[in-house]
Amino acid sequence: MKIGTMVQEGRTLLSFEIFPPVRDADIASVYATARELSRLRPDFISVTYGAGGGGNRNTVSTAAAVKKLCQVETLPHFTCVGASREAVRTTLEQMEEAGLENILALRGDPSPADRGPARAYPYAVDLIREVKSGALCIGAAAHPEGHIGCHDPARDLDHLKEKVAAGVDFLISQVFFDNTAFYRFRRRAYARDIRCPLLAGIMPVLNKKQVNRLIYLCGASLPAAVIRLLVKYSHDPHSLRRAGIEYSVGQVADLLANGVQGIHLYTMNQAEIAEEILAQLPDFRLDRAGESCCYGV
Repeated sequence: MKIGTMVQEGRTLLSFEIFPPVRDADIASVYATARELSRLRPDFISVTYGAGGGGNRNTVSTAAAVKKLCQVETLPHFTCVGASREAVRTTLEQMEEAGLENILALRGDPSPADRGPARAYPYAVDLIREVKSGALCIGAAAHPEGHIGCHDPARDLDHLKEKVAAGVDFLISQVFFDNTAFYRFRRRAYARDIRCPLLAGIMPVLNKKQVNRLIYLCGASLPAAVIRLLVKYSHDPHSLRRAGIEYSVGQVADLLANGVQGIHLYTMNQAEIAEEILAQLPDFRLDRAGESCCYGV
């Protein structure tokens, strides 16, 4: 089923993110994670851009296998940086042949060799226009605190509006730790007539190294409450993990109370993280109890 159709049904979506392995030999562990996640009845599972040099090839094959094995909808990430038009069109055809109905269209991180006007798809909006010519449902990234490469919030919203106008069906937010930033972004987007469904991306704080990497990659800010956790449990990894999950539970509960259209959990291929978060949100689980189970193995 297309994710855009799911959103139109009016319920709050639940989804998880996994990533392909660096080595093909490790794929069994990814499938095991997907099976565990599917038991939590997600609406879909997203699969990030392939690791280990496999790129979109690994992403497509993993997403297709997870959909078939677990009987749950999948959302392959698809990056266009450095790709030729022929390669992109071939991969899109492979997606449709594999029965995939959704795609998360991203630019990706350009290398020095990829910079310049010669690129076939300079930005995500160029890929979105290409994908729109087919039958795939298109998702795109939203940045509640602004894209790290754009220092003008108004211009950042201009780029988002352009992507939505090009054919985006839904948005998934980048990681954020401060819900007020998400709500502020949602209001500003709505004021700019960006009415595309917006799912909130949540990643629990598990360790300091992870947080430092997130700040470097996406510019997520740390509210005082998160900083206090990092300081308090700087020498107690187990307690930091537990406190980080509890913080995410509070984030999700608040988002649900404020009408979020979907919760997208970045699981880092650890199904137990999603299980622990949902176990502390009984009302959200109860709302989903009547839905059909999404696993078949």
